[in-house]
Amino acid sequence: MKTKHFITIGTFDGVHAGHRFLFNRLNVLAAHHLQAPLVLYFPLPPKTLLSPRPEMTVLTTPDEKRPLLQQASAAKVIALDFEKIHNQTPQEFFNELLTRYQMGGLLIGKDFAFGKDRQGSAEFLRTECLKRNIPFEVLDFLSCHEQKISSSLIRKTLAAGDIAQANAFLGRPYEVTGTVIVGNKLGRTLGFPTANLDTGIYKILPLGVFAVKVAVEGKMYQGFCNIGFRPTVNTIQSTIPLVEVNIFDFNQDIYGKQITVYFYDKLRDETKFNGLDALVTQLKKDRTEARCILSTQA
Repeated sequence: MKTKHFITIGTFDGVHAGHRFLFNRLNVLAAHHLQAPLVLYFPLPPKTLLSPRPEMTVLTTPDEKRPLLQQASAAKVIALDFEKIHNQTPQEFFNELLTRYQMGGLLIGKDFAFGKDRQGSAEFLRTECLKRNIPFEVLDFLSCHEQKISSSLIRKTLAAGDIAQANAFLGRPYEVTGTVIVGNKLGRTLGFPTANLDTGIYKILPLGVFAVKVAVEGKMYQGFCNIGFRPTVNTIQSTIPLVEVNIFDFNQDIYGKQITVYFYDKLRDETKFNGLDALVTQLKKDRTEARCILSTQA
């Protein structure tokens, strides 16, 4: 007899504290019903895939999301192919949950809907599960500081530059993973060599200068990161800002390697300075302030 799965489904963009609250409940329900927990997820949000302007619309890229889901849940994790299922009727999708994924129970978040034009509502799912005597539950939102934790709230909080609050909603530091690419090496001539990151088009990039930690080949370093359009020198003409990271006490060739930047606090907005001397003076202040902030972080 095949193992039944107690399933939850979602996009889980950000894999935030509310999502982990859901996964904890999934594990409890699965154990209670003697089933295996299973997380079905969309690597990219359907809104991003359907948008004519998908740039900078997600908190977690597909490469970031899967390991975060695996860390956050004891459940098996399976990616769904949105292209294959977004035109399915609610009944077709529900039947696939029964047959392909051996659904024996279902847990959803309060705002979940599925199927073509989001016709698969909680009431539809409740009715179909009741017909088959399948346990079904809708979990309410988790709140923080009297606000409903959601991916959209975290996106707005990042856009406002409130990194500390975004991290509170996430339950961890916001992170950006990218491949180190060759830049114009101006930072090196100023005494602040930077790793320029290619983060792809989807990742939300908060604008400004930030105190960060950087994971490079399994080791963690401190640093500060500028995300913007270089208003003082070599202004870039792009809708996606440039990510430049100065890693403290670091002197390795990491071109072509993937690194992850963890954001702890915002130091300031990106500013246009009156010449390179003024820029260097500010960068020295940024480095000192970042070290001070990061010295208090575990």
